[in-house]
Amino acid sequence: MTNSIQGLPSAHKDLARGPLADAFAALRRNRVAMASLLIIAMLILVAAGAPLLAPHDPTAIGKETMLVPPVWAGGTWVFPLGTDSLGRCMLSRLIYGARLSLVVGLIVVTLSLTVGVVLGLVAAFFRGWIDATIMRLMDMTLALPGLLLAIVVVVILGPGLLNAMIAVAITNIPYYARLVRASAMGELTKDYVVAAKVSGARTFRLMFRTVLPNCLSPLIVQSTLGVSAAILDTAALGFLGLGAQPPVPEWGTMLADSRGFIRHAPWVVTLPGIAIFVTVLAFNLLGDGLRDALDPRLKTS
Repeated sequence: MTNSIQGLPSAHKDLARGPLADAFAALRRNRVAMASLLIIAMLILVAAGAPLLAPHDPTAIGKETMLVPPVWAGGTWVFPLGTDSLGRCMLSRLIYGARLSLVVGLIVVTLSLTVGVVLGLVAAFFRGWIDATIMRLMDMTLALPGLLLAIVVVVILGPGLLNAMIAVAITNIPYYARLVRASAMGELTKDYVVAAKVSGARTFRLMFRTVLPNCLSPLIVQSTLGVSAAILDTAALGFLGLGAQPPVPEWGTMLADSRGFIRHAPWVVTLPGIAIFVTVLAFNLLGDGLRDALDPRLKTS
């Protein structure tokens, strides 16, 4: 009897761990995801400390410092990554661009996630014509290429970073709405939801307190992937002149301003492109790692 009682904690050690602890343990075993998480953490630190880390004003123009090459190409340590065609420090602009890109990704995901969750829950709980209307609107939105729809919205609202974020958020709403609807419909047939209904729980409480917390795993994965998509789409709009306007140090705008110097000063084009590539890749790989960690069907014993 004593041996069985003493062995109880070890026998049920895994049961005592919460799902978040299990997911984090599975994520830690994924080296690619952890490397991506480290890159994202470094980007966040760089963005948060931009005023301290940037050696120069990102919008300061210098006539005598135009197109200074990076250090490895014969430049000076005053401008480690060189300067652009207006003499602005590339390192400072990339650092402030990281802050802007991360803020854009966070705002876009927050807007699209909030609206998508509400629409998805309403469609799952109120079936019939309400569900059909919401889902057909989502299908119509998905029928158009996301970037094309974002361009149309920005043309209607006018160019600018705020309008670009709204446009990208609108294009991402259907993904969250469909995901929440499918997850919620799967939860509605389970015993704990039926018990909550029998106990007299109201619809609002059922939606946001009972069902939604059990739909968070796919939402976390989709949100992580949504940040990368938001950064990429906003950079594309900036490249087309519909997003952030000069002299704002946004990576897509930096690419648009420097594309004419790709032969004479390739660093002004490649550095913002590398920043976009690394950031988007890091969020995508982290999203894949979170999917593997949070989905029980993908876990190995």
